[in-house]
Amino acid sequence: MSARAEERFIASYLASLAEGFPGAFGLTDDCAEIAPLPGHAFVVKTDPVVEGVHFFADDAPEDLAWKALAVNVSDLAAKGARPVAYLMALTLPAQPEPKWMERFAAGLRQAQDAFGCVLIGGDTDCRPGPLSIAISVFGEVPAGRMVPRGGAVIGDHIYVSGALGGAALGLQLRLDPGRAAAWRLADGDRNQALQRYLRPEPKIGLRSSLQTYARTSMDISDGLLKDLDRMCRLTDVGANLELAALPLAGGVGAVLAADQSLGVQLITAGDDYEVLATVPPESAANFELTARRGGVSVRRIGHVVADAGTRLFDQSGTQIKLGPTGYDHFDVK
Repeated sequence: MSARAEERFIASYLASLAEGFPGAFGLTDDCAEIAPLPGHAFVVKTDPVVEGVHFFADDAPEDLAWKALAVNVSDLAAKGARPVAYLMALTLPAQPEPKWMERFAAGLRQAQDAFGCVLIGGDTDCRPGPLSIAISVFGEVPAGRMVPRGGAVIGDHIYVSGALGGAALGLQLRLDPGRAAAWRLADGDRNQALQRYLRPEPKIGLRSSLQTYARTSMDISDGLLKDLDRMCRLTDVGANLELAALPLAGGVGAVLAADQSLGVQLITAGDDYEVLATVPPESAANFELTARRGGVSVRRIGHVVADAGTRLFDQSGTQIKLGPTGYDHFDVK
């Protein structure tokens, strides 16, 4: 793509996504100018999505754009940060058809309008290989108020937002649509699962409750058990979880009833992009109330304990034997 062609490409499809942000300079400069509000600090996150790893080649361009931004904003949401702006490095395997790019830009517009942020710069390239969308997002919090991943204390309540397993179920259905009939999934549950995989929804409404009451927080991208273990290891503690307390996405309960081992696999897999938090017991009621006021459901699923490791117990109090507990980019067979 020549310099002038790239300029036309940006002007045609991306420049309008920077409207209303003076420091973006209409995407005509090499850099953007950005500053937090007085008394605030930036929280910054980069998380690329790549064809063949995070999405399929035939996924709709609107969905690719939404997901690329959503997975980054999800991390900001878990830190109690307000999304402000983002950079995007878009690496294309070939110059895209205008209609594809129009749909991709429309998906970005939908996502940034939903999350409250704008595009302020980045880069576009063409080169052989898979499509890659690398986004860096900027959020802001009152200085010193970012909710950390580490710091869980024995006795803390463990909370999760929303529902678990829907995205993993959606991925299974994306790989093999025939499983919906085998699992006797209702059409509504099947469609919801596919939507949760294609278009995760960051829990921005938790900002106030996390900033005020949570001791630790992170989003669930690689699986509930894997991410919770990461959180606990930072302060040499462990976690006991109750299977019956886990909020299950539509359809996951039916799969769990048919095959508990597969059900556990679904609720411990990645791509949920829900928020995982620990909260002091004395703050639990206020945390729940403030979350509801922000339009987000939260559920207490266990508590922090002294013994290292993360354990899952069934309704009889028996510990469930677990296999792999989440996704690992560096352990893919």
